[in-house]
This record gives sequence, structure tokens and C-alpha cells, in this order.
Amino acid sequence: MQKIKSLMGRQGPKSPQESMTDLSPVEKMRIPSKEELRELREQPTDPLEEQEIIDSIEDVYFSNDSFDMVQHELEKLPPELSLLELEEYRDKLKRQQAAVSKKVADLILEKQPSYVKELDRVTALQTNLQLASVICTNARRQLRVSKEGFTEASLGLLANQRRRHLLTGLLKSLRTIKTLQRTDVRLSEMLEEEDYPGAIQLCLECQKAASTFKHYSCISELNSKLQDTLEQIEEQLDVALSKTCKHFDVAHYTKVQLAYTLLGKTQTAMDQLHMHFTQAIHNTVFQVVLGYVELCAGNADTKFQKMQYRDLCTHITLDSYIPCLTDLCKALWEVMLSYHCTMQWHEEHDKQETTPTSDDPAAAERDKSVVDRSYVKKKLEHGLTRIWQDVQLKVKAYILGTDMSNFKYDDFIVVLDVISRLMQVGEEFCNSRSEVLQESIKRQSVNYFKNYHRARLEELRMFLENETWELCPVKSNFNISQLHEFNFMAQCRSPSISPSRQASASSSQTTENPSLFQQFLQDGNPFEMHIEQNEEETEDVLASNGYESDELEKNVYQDYDSDSDVPEELKQDYIDEQTGDAPLKSVSRETIRSKKRSDYNLNKSNAPILTNTTLNVIRLVGKYMQMMNILKPIAFDVIHCVSQLFDYYLYAVYTFFGRNDMPVPSPSLPTNGGREGGSARIVGPACLYESSGVGLISSRLRTTLNRIQESLIDMESGGENVGVHGPVEDRKEKVPSPHLSQMVILTNSGTLYGLAQRVVATESLVFLAEQFESLQSHLDMMMPAAKKPFLQQFYSQTVSTASELRKPIYWIVAAKAIDYEQMLLLMAGVKWDIRDIMSQHNVYVDVLLKEFEQFNKRMGDVSRIVRIPLPVSNVLWEHCIRLANRTLVEGYANVKKCSNEGRALMQLDFQQFLMKLEKLTDLRPIPDKEFVETYIKAYYLTENDMEQFIKNHREYSMKQLANLVNVCLGSHINKKARQKLLAAIDDIDRPRR
Repeated sequence: MQKIKSLMGRQGPKSPQESMTDLSPVEKMRIPSKEELRELREQPTDPLEEQEIIDSIEDVYFSNDSFDMVQHELEKLPPELSLLELEEYRDKLKRQQAAVSKKVADLILEKQPSYVKELDRVTALQTNLQLASVICTNARRQLRVSKEGFTEASLGLLANQRRRHLLTGLLKSLRTIKTLQRTDVRLSEMLEEEDYPGAIQLCLECQKAASTFKHYSCISELNSKLQDTLEQIEEQLDVALSKTCKHFDVAHYTKVQLAYTLLGKTQTAMDQLHMHFTQAIHNTVFQVVLGYVELCAGNADTKFQKMQYRDLCTHITLDSYIPCLTDLCKALWEVMLSYHCTMQWHEEHDKQETTPTSDDPAAAERDKSVVDRSYVKKKLEHGLTRIWQDVQLKVKAYILGTDMSNFKYDDFIVVLDVISRLMQVGEEFCNSRSEVLQESIKRQSVNYFKNYHRARLEELRMFLENETWELCPVKSNFNISQLHEFNFMAQCRSPSISPSRQASASSSQTTENPSLFQQFLQDGNPFEMHIEQNEEETEDVLASNGYESDELEKNVYQDYDSDSDVPEELKQDYIDEQTGDAPLKSVSRETIRSKKRSDYNLNKSNAPILTNTTLNVIRLVGKYMQMMNILKPIAFDVIHCVSQLFDYYLYAVYTFFGRNDMPVPSPSLPTNGGREGGSARIVGPACLYESSGVGLISSRLRTTLNRIQESLIDMESGGENVGVHGPVEDRKEKVPSPHLSQMVILTNSGTLYGLAQRVVATESLVFLAEQFESLQSHLDMMMPAAKKPFLQQFYSQTVSTASELRKPIYWIVAAKAIDYEQMLLLMAGVKWDIRDIMSQHNVYVDVLLKEFEQFNKRMGDVSRIVRIPLPVSNVLWEHCIRLANRTLVEGYANVKKCSNEGRALMQLDFQQFLMKLEKLTDLRPIPDKEFVETYIKAYYLTENDMEQFIKNHREYSMKQLANLVNVCLGSHINKKARQKLLAAIDDIDRPRR
């Protein structure tokens, strides 16, 4: 194609037919003749087929113009030639050549008009160029004539102009020299006005001018004087820079920075600024502490000013400790605020700088400015940590310089609050966790808290030993959040978050809660003391006589008195009662009656049952949590001590009311204590009931009590024999076992053996456990992740066992309230080998039911003193019924002879007992009902069934099972069969032993 175009270019525009006649022989072979072209045009062809033929041509034909197609085709011939194949291949090449030729011809014809048009444009351009050449030639000729005619005349004028210019420059130089001589006075005035940028600018301009005129003799002396003035300006500038460390002023700092920029010492200024900040921190804290030390020392001759700061901190008195700490933090806040403002100034200054274009002639100077800004930014960022580290070290020396173990609690909380606020400042200042401060305050806190907790445990022991376990009247809506010790929780509903967590808050929260630097940027100080006065006046938790109003109290007692003396009332069916914690606004007579049965609470507005000691423990927990909220590093130590408060309270309640007269004592738990030690021991079925383990101390509760006794109770101080006493160091962490107050009497049957005191003690413990449960999420968030298993274990193994103390404590009342021994004696006098079916039950059933009615009445009497919650009444009834049922079984097991009619009488007696009992209590199902029925029905079993019965019913004692064998089957089986059954009973009983 290139050859075709070159030929066409040389010969001018021709028709396609004429152009083809000028081609070389080789090219003629590639292009068809006129006739062929005509045939090709006339011959109808398919464009797709034609394109396929072109695509089938080998790529080598299109590689370059030097390609020899003839040689290529000859090389492709096979060794043995076939005329038919050659003709076919030749026809194929012809078809390809025809298709290419047709394509070329079409393209030439298609581009012919464009070619002709472009050739016309080239011809026109050539004509224009020739015209331009003529114009240029004429212009040069005319310029040559002008130069020859005017140049010589202008030379004279130019010489005069040059002389004038030189004289003007000389006059200007003389005026400048005169101005330089008067610059000294102006520089002094500008320095007095603190216009450092202007003074430096003027001085630099004078130096530049002096260097220009240094060839004048009068200028050399002026130049040295200007250099001295510049050094003086730098010294004053350094002093001005140091003033910004304590009181940052935007206008003042802008002048100083502009001055250093003019001097080209921006980086040097930043180095000096950090030195000034370090010095400012040292001087500030020293002066604050020195002022308080000298103030407290009075006229002492001690040379405090020559002391080191660390030694000076040891002379701070306890009275001046908190004011000095507050002033110290205020002063350090001013320094850090100044540094923060300095960084803000540079950030805003950098934003105002616009990015210059690269072709600006001052690009090099701006590059240097960019380098300076980058250096300043990095220096300021690195300086944050350094400044904060210096602050921490100074405060640490102050904290550790005084022994705070004897501080009052409120004073120590103030110290913790101030340090916590300082750590928050550090977090916002440089995103630091303040490890130095945390470690120092942790050391002081652990030391203080250890002594404080020890004193509080001793105080709690004193409270418990003087506690009469009377109800503390609080309102029905009482909640721990109403106590001022828990006010801190209202201020941080999301648990006290550290500054690092505050930083991760959402943008909306950030807007609502600005940082300390934003709050106190213009005025104020985060360490200003705002002590809330009369906090206790905000509390309103106590109720008069335990009632919401006097009218309610009067109505309640009138309703109760009107019904309490009616025996039939006790036998009526009663209404199911909805129990809950919500206070009742009005009390109906029906509610009182139903309450009297189901809850024994006189409807005292369902107020929580707690004592003064309970309230004191809750307040103490609030104080502990307040300390933990302020200082997170000692969270585990505080929570451990909180758990000890609960442990000691739980152990005291158990010691006073739950472990007395135990016939089967634990090998590790002591069995004596309280006012109940001299009372009669529980024997008979009650002993069997306890030995079976039903309703008494669970294994989890026993493990908890053992753990408390081993880890917290100092048995040696209590005078009890434990065997091996721990070392003195361990005993320092323990508290003597408490002793029940002499005012509490637990042996009076008329009060159901101190049931009111037992209810108050046990339910106050349950209430305390509920409060601990409500605080679990808050404590969990404060607890370090590695220590959270301790908290979970405390709640799962200790707090959750509080309600389990109800069974052993109320079991003592149930075991003594009803005379089970009398019932056994009455049952022993009954003749069971009767021959007639009896329609009348035995007398012991009526006696037992009378005992239960008397028990119910006594519970009603106790409920006048203290509300008996439904769970408590249920436990008491459950214990009494279980003991009664087991006494029945024990009585039946004592029978020597029994007939079928006697067995029917047993069933009649028990059914009569159940029918009357169900009218006395709404406890369903009746406990151990199947225990008695199964035993009675066992009298009817055959020998084989009895053997299976013995294997399946291990809840019965060996004596009871043996009685079944001897009495029921004794006359029906031989001696060998009896011995077999007794041996089976012995095999079952052997593991128990």
C-alpha cells in the first residue's frame, strides 16, 4: 500500500486504471488487470464470503514489503508434486488474490475524492508561503534603512540619561545612610512596645542596607551595632516565649512566632519552648508546695527553699494535703492548657497556609517553611508525652510523700477524685493511660484500703454483736439508689468510663460532652472543688412505724384484730394472693385476710425486711464502689473486700440462727454459739429428718461456709479449738467470729423460738443478696478481665446461696414448734392388731392437728411484729409437715403387731390428717405425702414385691424397712426368707455407714 501511495504522489492524481499501469512487474502480479477488475466488480460477491477469504490469507503476507511470496510458495511445495493438488491450491491463491485486489480497488476508489481535495490544499499553502517570503524581504530592507538614519543621533541622549541615573542613585544612598543612623532610637521604642516582628524586620532591613553600603567607612561601625541589637532582641524574645508556658495569649504568641520566623529560627524556638515548659512545671510545683510547707511550718528556721522537691513533699501536713494537691493540679493544668493552646495555634496556622504553585519564584523559601512546620508538628506531638511524664513524676512524688493510711474516707475520696480528674486530663492531653500516676495512687490506695477495710470489718462485727435483729422501718419503694453513697451511679449510668473509652464515644456524645480543654479553655479549672453539702438531707428512705401512713397502719390492725380471734376463720378456704415489691396504695379487707394466710405480713406495704446493720453494709458497699469507680486499678482489691463484707454477714446469720442444736454437725463447722446453746437437743424424728439431709444445708452452702471460715474467720481469737492455727500474717487478714447479742432470746416457745428475729436476719440477708445481684453488671464492668472469674464465682457460689439459709434456720423453729415426741408416745399406745374396720381416727391425729393450729396462731402473732414473706411461711410449713410425716412413718415403724384392719386404720388416720391440714395451709402439694402413703401400702406387699421395694426405696431407714419385713411378712414367710430380706436391708444400709 505504501508503494502504491508513493507512486500516486509522484504522478499526481490519476484514475485507478492509470495508476495500475505504472506499477512494477511484481506489483502487477499482485493487482488484477482492468478486465479482471471489471469482472470482479460485475461479478456479484458475498461480503462475508469475501471477508472469510481475506481472513484465510496467511499473516506472513502482511508482514513487510520485502517479503518474497514466490519463494515462500515454492518452499511450501511437497517433495512429490501432484498436478491436481497444485491446480486446486493455485485456484485458492487466485481467489485470495482476487478478493484482495477487489478490496484494494474499493479502498482506492473510496479515498479518491479526499486525495484530490487535500492536494488542492497543499497547492494553496505553497502559494501563501511564497507571498510571505516576499513580505519579509521588504520588511528587512526597510528596517536597515531606519537603523542607519536614527542610531547615531540617539547615542548622545543615552549618555546623558546614564549620568542622570547615577546621580539619582547616589542621592538615594545618602538618604538611606542618614536613615540608618537614626534607626537605633526606633528599635528601642519597638522593643518597649513588644513589637518583636517589627523590630526584627527593621533590624534585618538595616543590616541588609548596611551590607549594601559597606564600602562607606561610616557604615562599618553601624553594622556591628545592629548585630548587638539583634542579639538583644533574641534574648528578650526568649523571655517573651517563656511567658506563654503559664498564660497563653494568642496575640502575644503570634508576635513571638512571627519574630522567630523572620529570624529563620523556627526550629530553635520550638526547642527553647519545650525547655521552658519543663522548667515551668518544675518551678510551679516547687513554689506551690513550698508555699504550703512554709505556711504550716510557721516561724521554723528550716531552710525549705534549699530542699529538693521530693523531700519538700514529705513536710506537707495532713490538714493542708488536699488544698495543696488541688492547687498543685490547678497550676499544672494551666501549664498543660498553655501547651494545648500552643498546639491549637500551630494547627490553625498550618491550615491557613495555602499550597503554592511550583513555578512561583519563592518556591525554595516555601519549601523551607514546609520543613519548619513539619519539624514543629513532630516536636509538639513528641512533647505531649514528655510534658505529661514530667507532670506525672511531680504528682507522684507528692502522692508518695505522705502516708494516707490515716485519712478520713471522705478526704481520701477527694484525693482519688482529684487524681482521677488529673488522669482524665492526661488522657485527653496525650492519650496516655497514666501508668505512673496509677501505680503511685494504687500503692497508696491499697495501703489505705487495707487499713480501712480492716476497721470496717471490726465495725461490722461490733454492729452484728449488738444487733437485736429488729426491723428497720424503710419505705416500700426503698432502693439503694436513694442512698447518697450510690449517687455516683446516677452520674454515670453507663458505668464509670475511663478517658480512653470516652475518646471512643460517638460524635454526638462528643458534642454533648466536650473535653475538659474545651470546657475550661476560656475560664475556670477542672480541679475547682465543688463539695455537695448536706447530702444526707436528700435521703428519704425511712417510714414511720414501717407504714406509708398512720391511717393505713390503723386500718391494717383493725382488720387483723377483728378476724384473728375467730377459729373458724383459720379453716376457711382463702384467696390466692399476688405478692410483689410494688407498694400498695389502698388495702381492702379481703386483701388483708388473704395476706394473713399466704404471707403473714400485715400488709406493711411489702416494705423490704432489713436491719440497721444491713443498711450499714449497703452504705459501706456504696463507699467501696465509689472508691473503685474513681480508681480502676484497685477494682479487684475493692471487690474482694466487698465480697468479704457479704461473706461475714452471711456467716454471722448462719452462726447466730442456723447452726445451733445440730445433732449431726459438720466436721469443720462449729456447733456452739448464741443463746440457744443451753436448750434441749432435738431428738426423735427430727434427728432422723436432719440426718437424711432433707431441707438442711446444701453441699454448695456448706462449701461456702467452710471457705468463709477458713479464709475470713479468726477462730483463735474467738477461743474456739480449730486444731492448726494459721500464721500471724494470715490472722491479720481475718476477723473473730461474731457472737449473738445477749438481748436476743431464741429459746422462748411463745415467740416460736425467736422466729421474728430469725425472719429479720434471714430475709435481710436475702435482701442484701438481691442488692448485690442488682450491682453485678456494674461490678462486672469495673472488674479487670483477668479477674472476672472471681466475681462470677462469688455470685454463683456465695450470693446465690443466701436464700438457701432459710431451710436450716427455719428448720430449727419447725423442729421445736411441734411436739413430735408426744405424738410418738400417743402412737405407741394405739392398738394396731384390731379385727374390726374402724370408722373413727385415733386421738394422736387430733393432737397433731391442734399442734399445727397452735403453730399457725403463733405465726400470726409473730406477723404482728414483722412481715413473714410467703417463701418463709412455705419453708416453715414444709419443714413442719415433713417432720410430722416422718414422725408418722417412725411411729408406724415402731408397731410390733399389725393386722389388715390396723393398716386400714393407719390410712384413715393419715387421710384425716391430710384433710384437716389442707385447710390450714395452701402449700401444695403436701410435702412427703407419698412418703407416708407408700410406707403404709407396703404392708400389703408379698415377699417378692417386698424385696424389690427394699431396693427401690432407700429413703426409708433400716429400722423402718426391717419393721415391714418383721411385722407384715413375719407370719407368712419362713425364717430363711426373712433373713434374706433383712440381709438385703443391711446391704443397702452399709454404704450409708
